Amino acid sequence: MPTEPAPLRFEDHEQHIHALIRAAMQAADPARALREHWPGTLAGAQRLTVIGAGKAALEMALELERLCEGRLQGGAVAVVPERLERLTGQPASFDAYPASHPLPDARSVRAAQAIADVARAAGEGDDLIVLLSGGGSAMLTLPAGDLTLDDLRAVTEALQLAGAPIESLNAVRKHCEQLKGGGLARLAAPARVWAFILSDVVGDPLDVIASGPTAPDPTTYADALDVLARYGVRDAAPAVTRHLEAGVRGEHPETAKPGADAFARVTNTLIGSNVMAIEAVRQQAEAAGWRVEAVETGVEGEARQVGARLAERARQLAAQGGGPAILILGGETTVTVRGDGRGGRNQELALAAALALDGAAGIAVTSFATDGVDGPTDAAGAIVTGETVRRAREMGLDARNFLQRNDSYTFFERVGGLIRLGPTGTNVNDVALALVY
Repeated sequence: MPTEPAPLRFEDHEQHIHALIRAAMQAADPARALREHWPGTLAGAQRLTVIGAGKAALEMALELERLCEGRLQGGAVAVVPERLERLTGQPASFDAYPASHPLPDARSVRAAQAIADVARAAGEGDDLIVLLSGGGSAMLTLPAGDLTLDDLRAVTEALQLAGAPIESLNAVRKHCEQLKGGGLARLAAPARVWAFILSDVVGDPLDVIASGPTAPDPTTYADALDVLARYGVRDAAPAVTRHLEAGVRGEHPETAKPGADAFARVTNTLIGSNVMAIEAVRQQAEAAGWRVEAVETGVEGEARQVGARLAERARQLAAQGGGPAILILGGETTVTVRGDGRGGRNQELALAAALALDGAAGIAVTSFATDGVDGPTDAAGAIVTGETVRRAREMGLDARNFLQRNDSYTFFERVGGLIRLGPTGTNVNDVALALVY
């Protein structure tokens, strides 16, 4: 006889949430994803090299070593420094370069140059394996023309602070750097390129993930320049604006477009995404006895607005006596920085939800980043209930003031509720849940 799920009690909400987090993380495991999508046509290949970048790049590359069984002949991979530090020894068949995220630094440029060198050295008859995942854009930074790292950092930071979505940010990056927007595919030709991609972008557009090093780019210099104007950051990095204006005048070559010869021998394979993680959460929730009231993927928008709406939906469900039920959201929200606080989109979403839940009984809401790093903090997200804001008041803290200052991390550090996973070695966007008991 099948075992009946344990009763779902509000006092166990943290345990329930962490079980659902584990389900999401198992579905986003990069080694398993690569293993399941490894093509049989590469089983006998002898001239194999690897390049890669992103938060899951190290785990994917280590799995690649096992899959190749001694046939991997070298390569360069840009990886999260904290993940590299945990290794007991250096990888046997490729060089791992620590690189920075979310803003590139000198290490990112060094890693990108090493990756470019490997791609350029690949020739006819070679099989170049490319491993891409979230964070790859910052970790694969190689300025174009006369641009400098400082120029790229300035425009990236300005667009992030303005709340620009990743598609807009990456349209600019692709026109200011050498490897993005199909640039890596151009360098690697005529080698056979096999790109395995773990998506951190809503909708999984291959040209946006890691800024599309092996994918055709539909955007133009004019599009990139329009992004700067739309978000009011034309003056944030004058050299970038001048570079894009020169591109519009035809003084720089455009990024690689659909149908270009560079892609004749390129195979891009999506091996993991937020949708896959959300499906694993749904299955785990049903097995635990939850009625899945709603599943939404591709969620975008201001984090605080999404959080408030999620909490309100949960309150309405509770008022109808609809529990135990769960609402499951997946995607990536944005934060328009208005204050000088610390936090990330998941913590801001959770804080807005806490305000909307104030006083509600039997509801828990969480939002977390699958990469384990929410904004410039050591937290992945936070868990809130109808008691969260009350606890803050008892401590003399004004939750709304913390939200206005984008200071969600400090709020949860004082009041409690932070989720700390550490860098997970993967990245398939965010997951938000509302549990109604």
